[in-house]
Amino acid sequence: MDRVTLLRLGHDRSDGGTARESAAWDEAAIGEATSARILPVSLGDPDRGCATFVTAWDQAIALHDDGVDGIRITVLHEGARADVLDGLVRSDAAFLRTTPGRLAEAVDIAGLPACDARVSVVAHDIDEAVGAVRAGARDVVVHDWDDDQVAALRDAILPEVLVERTALPLGTPIEALRDRMAMPLFTCWLQQVDCRGAARPRHPWAPGRDMHPPVPARRMSSEWPDPGWMDAAQATDLDQVAPDLAGILERSLAGTPPTVAEMVRMFESRGAEVDAIAHVADQLRERTNGDQVTYVVNRNINYTNQCYFRCGFCGFSRGPKSYNARETPYRMDLDEVVTRSQEAWDRGATEVCLVGGIHPDFTGDFYASVLENIKGALPDMHVHAFTPLEVWQGAHTLGVPVREYLERLKASGLGSLPGTAAEILDDEVREHLCPDKIRTAEWAEVMIIAHESGIRATSTIMCGHIDGPVSWANHYEVLRQIQRRTGGFTEFIPLPFVHMASPIFLQGRSRPGPTWDEVVLIHSVARIAFDGLIPNIQASWVKLGLDGGANLLHAGCNDMGGTLMNESISRSSGASHGEEVTADELESTIRAHGRVPARRNTLYDIIEAPV
Repeated sequence: MDRVTLLRLGHDRSDGGTARESAAWDEAAIGEATSARILPVSLGDPDRGCATFVTAWDQAIALHDDGVDGIRITVLHEGARADVLDGLVRSDAAFLRTTPGRLAEAVDIAGLPACDARVSVVAHDIDEAVGAVRAGARDVVVHDWDDDQVAALRDAILPEVLVERTALPLGTPIEALRDRMAMPLFTCWLQQVDCRGAARPRHPWAPGRDMHPPVPARRMSSEWPDPGWMDAAQATDLDQVAPDLAGILERSLAGTPPTVAEMVRMFESRGAEVDAIAHVADQLRERTNGDQVTYVVNRNINYTNQCYFRCGFCGFSRGPKSYNARETPYRMDLDEVVTRSQEAWDRGATEVCLVGGIHPDFTGDFYASVLENIKGALPDMHVHAFTPLEVWQGAHTLGVPVREYLERLKASGLGSLPGTAAEILDDEVREHLCPDKIRTAEWAEVMIIAHESGIRATSTIMCGHIDGPVSWANHYEVLRQIQRRTGGFTEFIPLPFVHMASPIFLQGRSRPGPTWDEVVLIHSVARIAFDGLIPNIQASWVKLGLDGGANLLHAGCNDMGGTLMNESISRSSGASHGEEVTADELESTIRAHGRVPARRNTLYDIIEAPV
């Protein structure tokens, strides 16, 4: 869907700007700009140290010949039409910046077959911006506009949809910049953008931070900060959204699951479209689960933080190959694991969830011995343990097939598998996020064999780092294929990326977690995509806080997870949540959102029916 884009020039990200244009950059000025989270844009003769270039047609061709991608080039509409067109197509420039007097010609040029440039106009006031859009401009550049001015433009051009961009065009993929832009510029851009390359909201909230998410009172989308947006009611009528999206949602309500391409379209939605998707997800949740919202009393036991895998997102692991060692490496002995399990049982837990690093001394025998010790002391405790990575590694160390090893774990007392170590089930992303972990097909094989062996499992996704709509849709399709084959997944748990202490973020190579709208979409699209396949969608209070998680009960979720008692992995990545909530706190939160709490076990059998 084509949208009108807006570039706000300014001096600091806090004032709304994402870029600064100048004809006179030096190294110090570029450093000052990126420190203020502003991308430097070269105006006129190209300064190669800048992020993007607004320049004459011949300079644009020279930049292209020197290896600069067209997404970083804007051609000035100066000189003869033939020269301008030649500069556009030979540089593959993203934008043609014109003037009001030549706007009609620019629109005609950009409309030629095989010319993909967007017509861009510098506007000095609302009337000039609206007039340019009405005349065919698809990009507006403004200087020092505040949020109210942007809101006025957004509302004035309806039904056109306004999206704020950065110095680079909407939809710029990380892969196009990762090794082709100076690291400070790449990092600055990553901190500015959401998963679609649009400018992310400036609200300081992020998953794991101890603050309320920016959730409006009457809608789910917080794309814009102005009162006109935040105070408006949620879009529930599908006539209010684009026809292609309305068709996807109508078919979903009628029982036709979205295709991979349709999931991508939903993930690329913005604003009122996010509201509409959340509303449809909530309708499907009500059909499947009614108003009952479940939770489990459990305890997480993170038995070691030593790991020989090199996952870029993990702030928890310690050891010779980990990225940092801010905390002391530890490894619990079996007696401590059993003691913590006993404490959990004494406090009413029905499940212990065992998650830890892959210690270099661990073999498949260790995992079996953990199960045997817990079940020997607590035969009725459900042990939810060992990701597909640990199963794969355990089988490998013993030289036995995965199926044989899973049968051994089951005989030793394994109740179910956590669906973590999935991260993103798209190998193009895994190559950069967790290069030495098992790949998608290997993760899937462990899950399929586990399900065929009678071992149920959860499923997860970690979102908001170097991923995006395509990888999310691919991930969901992998889970759907497994579930259609086995029916073994009990639930789906989105895990928003907690960035604050994660190595890949600290190295400047990832976004700072998902935006709130992306959090809404990752849960809502899951409800729609998994309708009739995976009945339970969980909101992670560990990542989002109780308030954030509870708001997702209106976006397709029907489960609030567990009490945990202990959880170290999220906190090691910078989260303020994650230690423990009580059953009373969960029930109170659920009731406050108009739902009926019910205590369950790991496999979703109701233990304590709603009163």
